[in-house]
Amino acid sequence: MTSGRATADVAIVGCGPVGALLANLLGQAGIAVEVYDRERDVYPLPRAVHFDGEVMRIFQMARLVDEIAAFARASSKGMHFVNAEGRTLMIRRGIEGPGPHGWAGNWYFHQPLLEQVLREGLGRFPNVRIHLGHEVGSVDELGARFVVGCDGARSLVRQAIGSRRVDLGLHQPWLVVDLLCDLGRPRVQALPDHTIQLCDPERPMTVVNVGGERRRWEIMLMPGDDPERLAEPAIFWPMMARWLGPEDARLERAAVYTFHSVVQQGWRKGRLLLAGDACHQTPPFLGQGMCAGMRDAANLAWKLAAVIKDGAGESVLDTYESERLPHAQTFIELAVRLGGVLQETDHAAAAARDRRFAAGVEMFDFPQPQLGPGLRLDAPPPVGTIFPQPRLTDGRLMDEAIGRRFAVVGDHSLLEDLRADAVLLPDVGLDWLKRHGVRAAILRPDRYVFGVAQDRTELAAGLAAAKLA
Repeated sequence: MTSGRATADVAIVGCGPVGALLANLLGQAGIAVEVYDRERDVYPLPRAVHFDGEVMRIFQMARLVDEIAAFARASSKGMHFVNAEGRTLMIRRGIEGPGPHGWAGNWYFHQPLLEQVLREGLGRFPNVRIHLGHEVGSVDELGARFVVGCDGARSLVRQAIGSRRVDLGLHQPWLVVDLLCDLGRPRVQALPDHTIQLCDPERPMTVVNVGGERRRWEIMLMPGDDPERLAEPAIFWPMMARWLGPEDARLERAAVYTFHSVVQQGWRKGRLLLAGDACHQTPPFLGQGMCAGMRDAANLAWKLAAVIKDGAGESVLDTYESERLPHAQTFIELAVRLGGVLQETDHAAAAARDRRFAAGVEMFDFPQPQLGPGLRLDAPPPVGTIFPQPRLTDGRLMDEAIGRRFAVVGDHSLLEDLRADAVLLPDVGLDWLKRHGVRAAILRPDRYVFGVAQDRTELAAGLAAAKLA
């Protein structure tokens, strides 16, 4: 660990999950990185608890997937929205076995362990230096070609950019209670494995099985609640009495947080960029808050590498916000809609909501939105959506064969004798291609689809547009 002013390709302000992941991806690309964080140690208490299969795939790209899988809990059980009478209204589906990204679709974890793995991963790269216990007072003190603010909702870098805040309408205080449960207790053993969203107008709650002894309750504040006292055990334990009592678990943390739905417009100004909570905040009702930041890191890392290592023009970085903002906003808006179902406290409105689901349980999945305009062909989906990760005939997952490059997948007759600055994978992903009515796809280094083709002419045009031919 070092300190002091340094000159680098990229300075990252904030070494939380997003900043540390970005530093790993850039370090892997051979880019000189300086990472700054005001705290010396990883924050020891739980915060985020869920990521999805796409994020696990990004950890695979960072070559840290085995270390993370060692402590994260894969779940196939999904998320159940249940009304006050115990009737299930909606289920966010789980995935049995490996999902489209080659990994389980849902993972639950203890954030301090994740941050520790990400920080230790930086030790692999002599081109990455970490400055802990270093509070950045001004972006002017960072002598780097680019500065990325991964510094959270009160971002210093965002202030320097002057981004415009767009409010998407949800600002609700909730009490978050993290427990260490006694696994030998019958009531603990009887807890469901899946996540519960209790849509009770008397007191909406969320119950999450984080893994092992860890469980989380999120309890919505109601009119008349005293936020200063709600975190007292004498206040919150009676609210949880239907599940557990203080004899069943030890309290790890109880704190009131306000869940926000916000995006910023203006993720780049010259050498300054933003990622993670610095440019968007997602309510937790879909488990996608940290995931959005990890997708930011994957999108931004290969573009910074293209500019710094491959000589691409800096205008490439303008496509980061144009692509990621609408993608992130899709998840935020769905989380807000789900929050509307969960947080209904008017009894008549809740009864009307329940009647809307009288025909049966509504099933839904994580969305797979299209990136906004940017480094892709201007075409409808599947262009701009993420390509799945099949297992190859040699047993490897597809991304292991591609690395940090563009790739072309498709019918072998289209790829035969093809000259392109890309990894060629004939007869890979044929089911996906058939489903979308195409014969080949050009994949970016972040595995989003640059373009698709029906024949050699279309494929040649797509490769030329991607500057691969």
